[in-house]
Amino acid sequence: MRRERCGVREPEQMGPPNGFALLPWLLMGLGAVSNLVQGKTANPWVAGLGVLAFNSLYITIVFRAFDRRKREAAATWWLLGGMTAITLGLTLAYAGPYLAFFPLLGLAVGSVVRGRMLGLVVLPLCAVAATVAGVREGWDAISVAYGTFLSAMVTAAVLTLSETVKELRATREQLARSAVEKERLRFSRDLHDLLGHTLSVIVVKSEAARRLAPRDLDAALSQITDIESVGRQALTEIREAVTGYREVTLDAELDRARDALSSAGIEPVVRRWGPPLEPQTEALLSWVVRESATNAVRHSGATRCEIAIGGTEERVRLTVTDNGRGTGDGTPGSGLRGLRERVAAAGGTLESGPGPRGGFRVTAELPVDVPAGAAPGPLATP
Repeated sequence: MRRERCGVREPEQMGPPNGFALLPWLLMGLGAVSNLVQGKTANPWVAGLGVLAFNSLYITIVFRAFDRRKREAAATWWLLGGMTAITLGLTLAYAGPYLAFFPLLGLAVGSVVRGRMLGLVVLPLCAVAATVAGVREGWDAISVAYGTFLSAMVTAAVLTLSETVKELRATREQLARSAVEKERLRFSRDLHDLLGHTLSVIVVKSEAARRLAPRDLDAALSQITDIESVGRQALTEIREAVTGYREVTLDAELDRARDALSSAGIEPVVRRWGPPLEPQTEALLSWVVRESATNAVRHSGATRCEIAIGGTEERVRLTVTDNGRGTGDGTPGSGLRGLRERVAAAGGTLESGPGPRGGFRVTAELPVDVPAGAAPGPLATP
């Protein structure tokens, strides 16, 4: 699945790292492998099988850790138990570089265990690591316990945070979709309320006029007159509804943008200064605010969005900047391209692309007094 922001396709958001992210840590065990290769380990076949079994269990566990169902399965805990037993056997028998297997075991534990269970598992493990290291190598090797504790806790913290971020992103996207669906539903209800009854009356009267025409032309003309009256009334109601959408003030659109951004978990920062604007200018800027806020909610992955509006007696400038992922080459989508054409027709400019510190920025500059013919039509639903 691929996403779009401003018409530019992007790869789907990446979730937590997979098991490959923890494989490089196996290099910590190279000292034990080196001893085996150099013949410095007694019973090398036994030690070699132990190292192979340890590495196999480590790889299996860390890959299972990124699937919640497998991570919480009893089989994963049995694998951790087997890995712990092998670690104890190798470190008690050989010590030296084999003590590095304790921090590796800590990594495996941190990738699997969550919540309150983490302390109940890690603290006894560190105590065992300290005891084995102290007995076999003296107190100088007590740092093995610290390494075990650090590797387990940091791994658990990073992976938990990563999973939380993924869940928050999914929730934010769901909120954005919900907001869009809610607005569409509201608009469809408005249309139904305006046109449903009126069109039904027109259909009924048209059928009556068709039936009456062959035998009573005056009655048929009366029905047609009623149809004309109902149609004019419906046209007036539609114009009034469209005017209501069209004449939304810039302040009201900024309030809507605040609500939409806040609902999606994005902190809105709005600043406005400068002289009063003509309705046509406010209408164009309202379009830019809505399009930019909608893009930020749907596609940016941002945590903050700043909207700044200000200017002089002659020109007004609107800047919308988020701290999200940006859009690669900054090519605008169809929504921003259409706005760029409208802004250009009004004597202004609209630019979009990556911000100076990352994220995405939309900048529109317009005359304070936009010609009436350049004003946009009714604001569309997101």
